[in-house]
Amino acid sequence: MDGRGGAEEELTAQETALYDRQIRVWGVDAQKRLSKAHVLVCGMNGTTTEFCKNIVLAGVGSLSLMDDHIVTEDDLNANFLIPPDDSIYGGRPRAEGDPSLIDGEFLDKFDIVVVSRASLKTKLFINENCRKRSKHIAFYAIDCKDSCGEIFVDLQKHSYVKKKAEGEAEQQELTYPSLQEAISVPWKNLPRKTTKLYFAMRVLENYELSEGRSPGDTTLSDAPAVLARRKDMCEKMSLNESQIPTALLERLLAAGNKEHPAVCAILGGILGQEVIKSISCKGDPIKNFFYFDAADGKGVMEDIPPPPGS
Repeated sequence: MDGRGGAEEELTAQETALYDRQIRVWGVDAQKRLSKAHVLVCGMNGTTTEFCKNIVLAGVGSLSLMDDHIVTEDDLNANFLIPPDDSIYGGRPRAEGDPSLIDGEFLDKFDIVVVSRASLKTKLFINENCRKRSKHIAFYAIDCKDSCGEIFVDLQKHSYVKKKAEGEAEQQELTYPSLQEAISVPWKNLPRKTTKLYFAMRVLENYELSEGRSPGDTTLSDAPAVLARRKDMCEKMSLNESQIPTALLERLLAAGNKEHPAVCAILGGILGQEVIKSISCKGDPIKNFFYFDAADGKGVMEDIPPPPGS
């Protein structure tokens, strides 16, 4: 099922009764599309668990989970799908399968792909493969570091219906850059008000990639090396280091893989809402980054266009 196409099959009487309230909000056609959509989640943690709950309750057609990492005690703080009993989760993976080994033919089964707590290399690999397929596959990357979070969206070419203030419907179309294109934009070309979290996340992922670290495999002891990386990247990108506060980098380093449950709920809720917009083709979607920081309680959208000539 392509989220941009129709949904010929009718809802059953049971489905119509079960989803009556949300059908009143986004209409029966949107619910049909949702019931035929297939979603893949790579990386099971507190944030994606919240997303899964939301999308299942909304009536998604199918949901597949992939994660070969062994469950740790940190997972119990935010992932409510894991029973707090060592005899049950001890030594077992969060799900099954290695996202870094995904091939294009496997991706053809899905309409939506969500990636979380993956290396930059893996995210770029999956995003590129989604774009290479003949069918339309929407790609999302989401990460939570304690009280901070980031969502990246790539809907490629996306058409949707937007309601005007007068109540009239208007067709809109957006073109999204890939993750590689978005993060390749020179920092000096970005608006001066670009959130500091955007730059901080780029510094951390660059450090993890160059050092061969797993996502979140950092501590405050890495601060001197990360600050040196910040200095080097800012010099190359002609950006003042004050745009990436030391205190913010230290918060992210100290967080490691820890997630704040309340922030997981916020990010998982936002992502669920965005995926439903993508499938239903109704409402303005995020383009193309979303950030949340519990320190100020603000959610910020950043539209990072591709570099000129890309």
